[in-house]
Amino acid sequence: MAEQRPNDSDAPATETANAETGQRIAKVMARAGLCSRREAERWIEEGRVTVNGNKITSPALAVTDADQIVVDGKPLPVKQPTRMWMYHKPAGLVTTARDEKGRPTVFDNLPKDMPRVISIGRLDLNSEGLLLLTNDGELARKLELPATGWRRIYRVRVRGRVDEAKLQSLANGVTVDGVRYGAIEAVLENQQGSNAWVKITLQEGKNREIRRVMEHLGYAVNRLIRVSYGKFDLGRLEKGDVEEIPPGAIRIAEGRQHKGAKAKPKKGLRKSGKKTYGKKPAVKRPDGRKAASKRPGAKRPDARKPDGRGRDGN
Repeated sequence: MAEQRPNDSDAPATETANAETGQRIAKVMARAGLCSRREAERWIEEGRVTVNGNKITSPALAVTDADQIVVDGKPLPVKQPTRMWMYHKPAGLVTTARDEKGRPTVFDNLPKDMPRVISIGRLDLNSEGLLLLTNDGELARKLELPATGWRRIYRVRVRGRVDEAKLQSLANGVTVDGVRYGAIEAVLENQQGSNAWVKITLQEGKNREIRRVMEHLGYAVNRLIRVSYGKFDLGRLEKGDVEEIPPGAIRIAEGRQHKGAKAKPKKGLRKSGKKTYGKKPAVKRPDGRKAASKRPGAKRPDARKPDGRGRDGN
């Protein structure tokens, strides 16, 4: 079906007429938390989006608050305040909402009273550790980009006796099967018999980068845990638990550059394994333990799942 051309006052704004006062529709959809910008562009190309009753096919179309945007027959949700969560992903879950093989997903295992969220990057099926979640697709896209300067830190267990000289060679980058990987900081933490633990720091994180690079060096990865993403640390967050990030930390995350200072978010009463969720963060003690919160968790609408997956699939 061809795109309908607007011919009345209800027609969507054009790129030229509205560029100064509006925003690109793909960005607006992402900011609403409906999807990532990349997914929004695909949905628009597939003809799933209308503006003021007219189907559009250009993700560059500029719109304002006055325009009525409908996706798959439903009005675009009103943008909610940006929120972020830390999730301790267990191994055995895929970071996508619709798995063709029917495997359990991260989003199936989140508390039911969480709002709709998407992941910032992703972790492979057998990888575990820190996965950031947000209700803001535009923020997710921004924090995935290498230009943001956010480092990802992993603890990786490999089979074999590790040659530290090989690890040091990764500082200059490496090419594996025609794919060029940038500088990688790899440090041997300890050797335990036939296995060794290696701390790996990346700034980009291409799909399965760590596994491919370590196999290239002759070491098979048998466990991979992400312990840090930018300024956020996994800390003592238990497997399957979710922890909301305070608004102040989100404002720092939305800045143009990462300042490099580590600041762990305050702990809340969030146990995804028990399907409970607490809004009020607990006070963090100087010794790192969590002080008990007396405030019960506030109920939220049922969580909804995104359609796509992020990048950074280590």
